[in-house]
Amino acid sequence: MESVLLATILAIFTTMALALWRAIKGPTVYDTIVGVNVFGTKTVLLVALIAYFSGNHDLIDVALVYALINFIAVVAVLKLIGQRDLAASGEISDD
Repeated sequence: MESVLLATILAIFTTMALALWRAIKGPTVYDTIVGVNVFGTKTVLLVALIAYFSGNHDLIDVALVYALINFIAVVAVLKLIGQRDLAASGEISDD
């Protein structure tokens, strides 16, 4: 059981490192956003894994809140990149 936990944590940290590298070295803005989103998702997974094995189930709430913040932040950044205005109505004009 201990070796499975160690392998899982190692795999999560490896994917987090790769996602961070993609966020830093991404050739486009969208690669950077995907890298940050994957890093945030793996962080949620890591917090949930810690909560499960430590028996502290209050950390699941922390993981869910972090996942929600990660999702809202990615949507806001994509809207900002796409329309250059967070308060835009969503309609694309032909100006």
